[in-house]
Amino acid sequence: MEDLIKQIVDMDRKAREITDAAQMEKVNSEKEVAAKREQIRNEYLERARRRIALNEPKERAAAEKEWKEKEKRNEVLFQKLDKLYAENGDKWVKEIVERVLGSD
Repeated sequence: MEDLIKQIVDMDRKAREITDAAQMEKVNSEKEVAAKREQIRNEYLERARRRIALNEPKERAAAEKEWKEKEKRNEVLFQKLDKLYAENGDKWVKEIVERVLGSD
């Protein structure tokens, strides 16, 4: 009978050791997963920063080019408007005044 009780106690102790070991392995695995996740995140961010640094000059040059093209287009439009005003300004002012005052 004592042997049976001893065996039960030994089996219980071994079961607790196995459970403790499994619990410890679970905790360690969770820590490893968290560390790996953080490492992957940091690597991704670093790669993204390098890509941004590589692409920034290209994007800046493209934006500058687009800005200059729009600036040229606006300059052409301003010149056309100035020319139209020089040609028709007096007539437009006279017409506006006549419409405001109601005289024909």
